[in-house]
Amino acid sequence: MVARAPSGYSRAMPTSSRALERIASTVENAGSLDPILAPVQRLVGRIARGRTKDLLSGVQIGHPLHPALVAVPLGALVGVSYLDLAGREPRAARRLLALGLVASGPAALTGLSDWSDTERAERRLGAVHATTNLLGLALYASSWAARGKTPNAGRGRALAGLAVLGCGGWLGGHLAYALGVGVDTTAFLAPISEWTDVCAAADLAEGRPVGAEVLGVPLVLAMVDGQPRALHGRCSHRGGPLDEGRIVDDCIECPWHGSRFSLEDGAVERGPATRPQSSFEVRVDDGRVLVRRDEQRALRLDPGQ
Repeated sequence: MVARAPSGYSRAMPTSSRALERIASTVENAGSLDPILAPVQRLVGRIARGRTKDLLSGVQIGHPLHPALVAVPLGALVGVSYLDLAGREPRAARRLLALGLVASGPAALTGLSDWSDTERAERRLGAVHATTNLLGLALYASSWAARGKTPNAGRGRALAGLAVLGCGGWLGGHLAYALGVGVDTTAFLAPISEWTDVCAAADLAEGRPVGAEVLGVPLVLAMVDGQPRALHGRCSHRGGPLDEGRIVDDCIECPWHGSRFSLEDGAVERGPATRPQSSFEVRVDDGRVLVRRDEQRALRLDPGQ
């Protein structure tokens, strides 16, 4: 049975979507931006580090902090235009606008911290996303200043700011949903439901990570107090190869951005990663190391669902 498009469906939607994708693709491939962005990114990386980096990343809540903080300024600024169009409470609209501008500061800082860990297409698109949002906020700031003298001009600038922030929001969505920035890179981990041979127990030694692949799943293995441990081999933060990292205090440290995960259970011990590494059951049988992981998440059991 062939599904039919609902009544009133417009074929213009795919066309607009393709146009937006072309714009995003142009930015993603704009290598000329790299010489400008690289030194800015290094500067941000030097400032946002240690506990500050963990806080900005959202390590304490187990998810990236930036999307959560964005909700406050976005809701406030949309509310401003609602009050403007309804012709109500000009004082309340100005106060709400001030709240949105103030709340945008923490949201911008967390986004900048996340951006500092990106490369290539993600870095270029992230920079345009941030620049677009800054332009929108500048229009809102101008609106706030104008409202004391020329309310109509203030309302117009707020509407313009909302339109620009809408564009910035689309770019942010593209970063998350199309390019996977902020998404756990192990989210679609295939299950290893049966005990499966990985390597010889003699291949593992204290203080030395060993990489392996089982049924297409990369793993990192190591000995901890004489017991073999196994985690997913790609960092949940940006997919760094953990077997190329080092072991520090019974944790595996990602070689790309320095995230640390407990070899005991995959828990995040240091950011910028916010999601734990998937850990596997491990046993030794006749000198061979075997692993398995029971999994109930539908998209891992069948990514096509």
